[in-house]
Amino acid sequence: MRHVVTFHYTLRDPQGRLIDTSTGGEPVNFLEGAGQVIDGLETQLKGVPAGTKTRLQVPAAQAYGERDPEQVQKVLRALLPVEGELKPGDQFRAGDDHFAPVVTVVAVEGDSVMLDANHPLAGVDLTFDVEIVATRPASPEELAHGHVHGPGGACH
Repeated sequence: MRHVVTFHYTLRDPQGRLIDTSTGGEPVNFLEGAGQVIDGLETQLKGVPAGTKTRLQVPAAQAYGERDPEQVQKVLRALLPVEGELKPGDQFRAGDDHFAPVVTVVAVEGDSVMLDANHPLAGVDLTFDVEIVATRPASPEELAHGHVHGPGGACH
């Protein structure tokens, strides 16, 4: 049986720096097996009862993957879908499609730009402090649609 899990999280890098948190906002909902959270986190949250507070370590390979040096490439500036000046650290979507990867500018070298298409957290081991707010069986509609619906699983 697949479940809907609702949880709060605080995400930190190996040096303990805060990356993201849901604290002070809405908790996250996900449908088990739907690929809505990183694999290593989903695996460790499976079967954890509501009310549990825990710290989870997720290695890079089970999070956003290891860094792939082949994802770093030099591209002619004129071919990029971005207007204006670019500088190292800038990020933009590499195409018009909302599925196009987000790339990071590594360097600007004359009329070329070095781009990194790795996820910004690729190669980073992650630490999650989580609090399971609720769990419930997924509704037939949620299973059919592949995502969480409203309270109780009803489609609104």
